[in-house]
Amino acid sequence: ELGDILSDNKELLFDYQLESNELESDILSKSWLNPVRVQYSKNFTTQFTDTTVITGGYSIVVDQPIFRSGGIYYGIKYSQALRDATRADIALQKRTMIGDAISILFNMKKTKLEQEKMKYQIKNDAIDIRQKRDSYDAGLLDSSFLDQAILKKSQDETALLEMELTLMELKQRFALLSDKDPGSLRLPSLKLMSKTEYSEENLELKRDRLRAMQSDYNQKVTWAKYLPEVSLQGQYTDADLNPLFARPGLEEKYYTYGFTVSMPLDINSFSDIEASKVEKLRAAVEVIDRKETVDEEYDWIHNSLSILDKKITLAQKDEKVYKSLFRLTKNLADAGEKTSFDADIMHNSLQIRKIDQKIYQIDKQIQLLKLYVRVENAI
Repeated sequence: ELGDILSDNKELLFDYQLESNELESDILSKSWLNPVRVQYSKNFTTQFTDTTVITGGYSIVVDQPIFRSGGIYYGIKYSQALRDATRADIALQKRTMIGDAISILFNMKKTKLEQEKMKYQIKNDAIDIRQKRDSYDAGLLDSSFLDQAILKKSQDETALLEMELTLMELKQRFALLSDKDPGSLRLPSLKLMSKTEYSEENLELKRDRLRAMQSDYNQKVTWAKYLPEVSLQGQYTDADLNPLFARPGLEEKYYTYGFTVSMPLDINSFSDIEASKVEKLRAAVEVIDRKETVDEEYDWIHNSLSILDKKITLAQKDEKVYKSLFRLTKNLADAGEKTSFDADIMHNSLQIRKIDQKIYQIDKQIQLLKLYVRVENAI
């Protein structure tokens, strides 16, 4: 449902990126094929005193390498690896953007819950001020306690306004990524995938492995560049004979063909080959480093989920305590031994701890989303 959350313009940009990658890869895979050159010429000469001689003709010229010591084969494999690596990178970019949009939706929901929680806190602040004012008026409390209670309520009301500003900012950021109504979208319920699945489907690791293959093929292409090469040449010509050189046996239409064996002797060949080898080794080490990073990412998310589960457990315990205290305080208030304000404080605190559990659940989803945006075939 959220796979098409991005705006039409964003989708078009990724579509064009993919199409451009396919076309560029096709060009690269066929780059070993030299173009066939077709040319037409017309010449005028005044070498003859009594007339101007006009000659014309056209030719088709082919100069095509057919053997490059494996360079052609590995060049094609290089272009395929480059195509797949770029495709994986584009998929990662798109999934990251989708993840950003979904993360904003989660944070919008979280901010609304925090607003709801803060409203309960402000209600408690108001009750606290009233109770301390009564104690202050009765001479039982120092003014500094009342001042602190008033300041606390003012700070919480300011924080509530800041949350409204945060919500507006989140809506604006979402609008830059998607043209859909955030209120009409249903958030996913993400589950923790296995470490093996995360590693096998990780787009960053897949991209780096393909880049390592690309560097491997490039090293072979570089090596082959300095080995023998065989090329075929052929030309078909249809041209007027120049009267100056005309003699029996000359043909206007004829073929010229042959082959060439060549091998460059370049002073920089060793450095060029060594540079491609170093790049191959660097890409291979980068894959190992990425694998370690992927494992660490998973472990970090897994541990953070464990901490959030503990927070939820503590909030659930607090909820039970506040439920018991609320029932007790309400009964005492009904009996006249406590005020209704005491019961309201317990009720508001109970609601706060319930909301805390929902907030922690959203925090878990935000953490899980960090895994999902980096893997293929999810969401």
